[in-house]
Amino acid sequence: MKYKVNFISDAEDDLFEIYKYAYINDSENKAEKLYESLLNKCLTLEKFPKRGRIPPELKLLEIDDFLEIFYKPYRIIYQIIKDEVFIHCIIDGRREIQKILQERLLRI
Repeated sequence: MKYKVNFISDAEDDLFEIYKYAYINDSENKAEKLYESLLNKCLTLEKFPKRGRIPPELKLLEIDDFLEIFYKPYRIIYQIIKDEVFIHCIIDGRREIQKILQERLLRI
């Protein structure tokens, strides 16, 4: 079964911000490669999206309807609803993940 991969606006913003940061701090070429690599990693969720793990920060709160995969140091956090994957966040794993997840996913 092939799943449809969707990016919610926060995830689109994350992808753009990562690109922009790499462009400013490295080079246009590296920013393009990073953007493409992250996008392709997200699109691998078309097949076998259940391979991800529950983010530990959410597992502690007994929330199990979000999964994550990695493109180090980035964490791609998503949700599966029927035959669709919704990517909610693409976050640098070195950031304060707990706070970001609470703000975005739990709206706390």
